[in-house]
Amino acid sequence: MKRQSRLDAPVRYWDEDLPKQADDQKAPPQLIRVNEINDVWMEIPRYVNHGWGGLWFMAIISLCCLSFFLLSSHFISDMFYDVSSFIFNLLLLSPLYIAVIFCFRSVLFEPRGAPVRFNRKRQKVYVYEYQRSVWPWKRWPVVIKVFDWADIQGERVQLAGHADWGHRIYCAVCKPGTYEVVDRFVLAWTVGNLRDAYGLWSHCCHYMEARPVPKNPLLTDKPADWTPFRTVRWPPDVERESTTATGMMR
Repeated sequence: MKRQSRLDAPVRYWDEDLPKQADDQKAPPQLIRVNEINDVWMEIPRYVNHGWGGLWFMAIISLCCLSFFLLSSHFISDMFYDVSSFIFNLLLLSPLYIAVIFCFRSVLFEPRGAPVRFNRKRQKVYVYEYQRSVWPWKRWPVVIKVFDWADIQGERVQLAGHADWGHRIYCAVCKPGTYEVVDRFVLAWTVGNLRDAYGLWSHCCHYMEARPVPKNPLLTDKPADWTPFRTVRWPPDVERESTTATGMMR
């Protein structure tokens, strides 16, 4: 018999709905990585699968290519020969210029491990998202999504691509009391071990039910992601609300 999701709009590459109740979990609770965990709130980082080293390489190569043209006396003389030459060469360099700005903005300012916070006192989940544009001069705004834990259902995706193989956990946000999906966010990007994927979801369910959970994650190192800037900044009002048990609610 073909398996079918209980959700009315399952995620792409859906493989399994995950149990919501702590007693029904398929693995003991176990974090993969964690930024903070205490009796009120827990923050889980979500590091993407690609390496920042490759993006740094692309940024430097693009900058070197652009510098080569701009510092070439022959190119400069041709560029300023007349108006048509200037426009032509400017358009010729535009893709390279855009690539340089895009790559450096990504490696220096893109939020690393954009986290999810679980507040078990409020029974709320706070998701740190950002909207990246292909145009590097446009604003890349941070978007904080706040959901009720009761409305969230877990989904497991299995990927078999050459560059992205393993299991990914999604959280489907449903209308209260239904399985009608209105939003969705990634809880964990692809992990190769199925038990790790089960353990992470199990940990979230146990934690939100105020059951005992281990506080030590499987991985304590941070992926290489050097940047001189702090890339994750929660808005002050969300910072207060997501880390406290009582106070002003949205």
